[in-house]
Amino acid sequence: MSSLRKSSNLRIAIVLLAAGEGSRMGSVPKALLQKDGKTLLERFCTAIKALHPVEFIAITGFHAVPIEQELNRLAKLMDLSITIIRNQNASSGQASSVRLALESLGDAFDVVAMCLSDQPQIGEDELIALLNQFVDRGSHQDVLMPMVGGQRGNPALFSKRAADEMLQIPGMVCRSFMDKNPNRIKIFNSDNDAYILDVDTDADIQKLGIKRD
Repeated sequence: MSSLRKSSNLRIAIVLLAAGEGSRMGSVPKALLQKDGKTLLERFCTAIKALHPVEFIAITGFHAVPIEQELNRLAKLMDLSITIIRNQNASSGQASSVRLALESLGDAFDVVAMCLSDQPQIGEDELIALLNQFVDRGSHQDVLMPMVGGQRGNPALFSKRAADEMLQIPGMVCRSFMDKNPNRIKIFNSDNDAYILDVDTDADIQKLGIKRD
């Protein structure tokens, strides 16, 4: 088990992007798929609870009602504070959810983790590894991005400074910020496939041991 370095004293904000349609699987709420008897949402909430985030925002959109019901259940079950925000413009794509999340964050954080709801193997250890890498970044580096075998992974972490800069430019989101500022990205090269594994197709479901019900 990894451990978060006590010296970091990071105030961590978590954003969970759960607004997608799951169209490649026939319009499925992927966050509600199950692994080992728990929804992917429950597995994610379990992972982040140990990090004691100062803020946890979940963006819903397509399939908002059942996903929000599960989030409310988990908030009570785990005594976890979850701010649920529905993206009324979810059909315009993930960037709109990212922008909505950035605009909804408060000011009391040092780093925000942009997380996807369909990465079944992202757990506490993976998040802590990212945070420890973020602590060790250079003073000019405002983004921590995992990379596995040359492939960009998720979640990516952004400093408060980066989040503030994005908000000052209409329409800017995390991906465009990274494309514009490659020199401000710290790459975390890892051999942990969890950072690049997500659920997009029925083949992924079978490969990752996921159940629809």
